[in-house]
Amino acid sequence: MAKSERQKLKLLYLRDYLRQNTDEAHPATVQQLIDYLESKDIRAERKSIYNDILALNEYGTEVLHRRGKNGGYYVSQRDFQLSELKLLVDAVLSSRFLTAKQSMELIRKLASLSSSHEGELLRREIVLAGRVKTQDDNIFAKVDAIHEAIAKNKKICFRYFDWGVDRKKHYRPKSYIASPYALLWDDENYYLIADSSRHGLTHYRVDKMEELFVSQDAREFTQEAKEFNPARYSTEVFGMFRGERKQVKLRLENSLAGVVVDRFGKEIMMIPDGETHFVLTVSVALSPNFFGWVAGFGGRAAILFPKSAVKAYRELCQAALDALPEG
Repeated sequence: MAKSERQKLKLLYLRDYLRQNTDEAHPATVQQLIDYLESKDIRAERKSIYNDILALNEYGTEVLHRRGKNGGYYVSQRDFQLSELKLLVDAVLSSRFLTAKQSMELIRKLASLSSSHEGELLRREIVLAGRVKTQDDNIFAKVDAIHEAIAKNKKICFRYFDWGVDRKKHYRPKSYIASPYALLWDDENYYLIADSSRHGLTHYRVDKMEELFVSQDAREFTQEAKEFNPARYSTEVFGMFRGERKQVKLRLENSLAGVVVDRFGKEIMMIPDGETHFVLTVSVALSPNFFGWVAGFGGRAAILFPKSAVKAYRELCQAALDALPEG
């Protein structure tokens, strides 16, 4: 490409350089910008750089000037602030459904959204040691297939497995055919909410799904599926363990109010019961995980109603006691 033609790329190179290499703490001088453009075989003069920066500001790329020693031009704002990128990096690192390799690749892409200096800070803070990560390299392909099925209103087919004590995959009998409705991220894992003839409306860990493909059959919508609410589902199903859904009345110490709000939201009604306790009624799936959540508070929390839930909770606690060794 001739030099005159490369001049057409001047603003693009200048914008990329400023976004990738500058921030408030690391401005670039006009001479640095001229030298960079020269390395791309693009001629530039001081006056033209000033005009280019005015054009970038008019376009919407805010380029500020810091005067004095070590001054220069820098991009002041990006699509993501450093604090926001750190939050996203933490989410990627804690996601069990991503492999270590996928996590690092996503973090590299996130770091590219900041300046090279801030990106280096992000990369320095990465700690993968000791984190449980999936070994599934096809997670993105499966997520894409599920989104495709939902968009096209189609069912999906897949095999599902459980891990055995031998640390090997043990596949459940036959393939699953299900109508996918939504993907839900809960407890550091990715779940598909779907309806199948085998289990009705339920969820499947995406990293435990294999041989997944989009069927030609249209999705089915049961009444339960039509009433499906992702936010309510994740609140009612503790640790993504399904069970019979019941209205349960609980009595807890006042000190646990924050825990209740974190779990059920600020709209939950907490009724005072004496000076030290409150009661509330919630819809939950009765499962060992829900009972474990209650048991974790010791004597500060109790199930009051229904009797079937009280009985099941007593039996679980008794089974735990019976499993303890003597003495």
